[in-house]
Amino acid sequence: MTTPSVPAPTPEAQPLLQPAVLGDLRLPNRVVMAPTTRARATNAGLVPTELHAAHYAQRAGAGLIIAEGTWVSPRAIGFRHVPGIYTEEQIAGWRRVTDAVHERGGRMVLQLWHTGAASHPDHLGGALPAGPSAVDPGVRSFTADGFKDTVTPREMTAEDLRDTLADYRTASANARRAGFDGVELAANGVFLMAQFLSPRLNRRDDAYGGDRAGRRRLLLETVDAIAAPWDGRRVGVRLSPYWTADRHFAADEETLADYDALVDRLNDHPVAYLHLRGPDLPPGAAPDPAAFARFRRRFAGPLIANLGFDRESGNALIGAGLADAVSFATLFIANPDLVTRFALGRAPAVGDPATYYTGEARGYVDYPVCEGDGAGDPVTYDPRRTSWR
Repeated sequence: MTTPSVPAPTPEAQPLLQPAVLGDLRLPNRVVMAPTTRARATNAGLVPTELHAAHYAQRAGAGLIIAEGTWVSPRAIGFRHVPGIYTEEQIAGWRRVTDAVHERGGRMVLQLWHTGAASHPDHLGGALPAGPSAVDPGVRSFTADGFKDTVTPREMTAEDLRDTLADYRTASANARRAGFDGVELAANGVFLMAQFLSPRLNRRDDAYGGDRAGRRRLLLETVDAIAAPWDGRRVGVRLSPYWTADRHFAADEETLADYDALVDRLNDHPVAYLHLRGPDLPPGAAPDPAAFARFRRRFAGPLIANLGFDRESGNALIGAGLADAVSFATLFIANPDLVTRFALGRAPAVGDPATYYTGEARGYVDYPVCEGDGAGDPVTYDPRRTSWR
C-alpha cells in the first residue's frame, strides 16, 4: 500500500534539504540523525555487530549520522549493551559500520560517552562509580537485572581526572582509526560532563569546582583533548541546558546563565558545531524557537537543534536562521528513509517503543522504506548470512 502523502514544499524550497558546512564536515542536507541508545551490543566485548552496520547503513541518507553514545573506557560504562571504543575488537567493529555508511554515501561521527556518577556498581565489577563529588545523582541505571537506583559515588581524584582526559583523547583517536568523520562530546543529560556543570552535584573546592569557571573546566579540557587527534574542526559538543528531568538539574536563570558563559567560552575552542537539546515538550506542543535563539546569539559556529521537531518546524527554524541543522531521534528510529520522506512529503512511520532496548533485530533493522523513493535498493539484514547488504 502506498504511504499517504501530505502537502510538502519542493525539495529545493525546504531549508532542511539544503547543503551545510559544520566546521570541516560537509553535509548534503541538514537532516541529522541524533544519537539514540539502542542496546544492541549484546556480546561480552561490547563490540558493534553486523546489526549496527545494517542499522546505520539504512540511514546513510542523513546529512550527518551521530552514532549512539559510546563508552570511552570500561570505567565509563553505565548502561547495558552499549558498545565501546576502547579495544581493538571494538575499533574493528565500528570500522565495519563506518565502511557500510560510507559505501552508501553517508557521513558519521561518534558520540563519546561517560556516565560518571549515573552508573552503578553492577557495571563496574562492584566498584563505586566516580563523579565530581560524593553526591547521589538520584537517577536509575539500566543493568543486567533491570533498572536500579544509583548510589552515592566516590569523588574523583586528581588522578581520576587525568585518567579520564586520557581516556577521552584515546577514544577520539580510536574513532578516527575506526573511520569516523569526527566525534561528538556527550555533555548532556545527567552524565559526567553535565554532573561537573551542576552546582548541586559538583561541590568541589579545587580547580574543577567552586564557581562556574571551575565547573566547566573539565568539559573545555576534554574538548581540546578529543580535538587533538583530528585535523581541522571535527568535534561537536552536545548540551542540554534545559534539562529538568532529574532533581539535581533545573533550567532556572542561574543555570541558564552558567550555560551562557560556557557557550561563550566554547567559541575559543576547536568546536565544529554545538548540538543543543531544547526543553521537554508537552504532547502536541511545538519547539520554542526562543530556546535556541538564546544560544544562537552566543555561539559563533554552526548550531544543530534537537527535540520535538518535525519537517515543518525544522524547516521553519532553519529558515528563520536559528539553526544550521536539526537532529531527529524518534523519527529516525522508525524511518530509515527520513530524508526521502521529507523530500516527497510522505507521512513518517511510527516506531515501537517496546523494541527500543531489546537487543534484537526486530525494531532495529526491519522498518520499511516508503514506496517509490527512488533511492535504490534498500539495505536489508539477513541473519542467516550475518550481512548488512
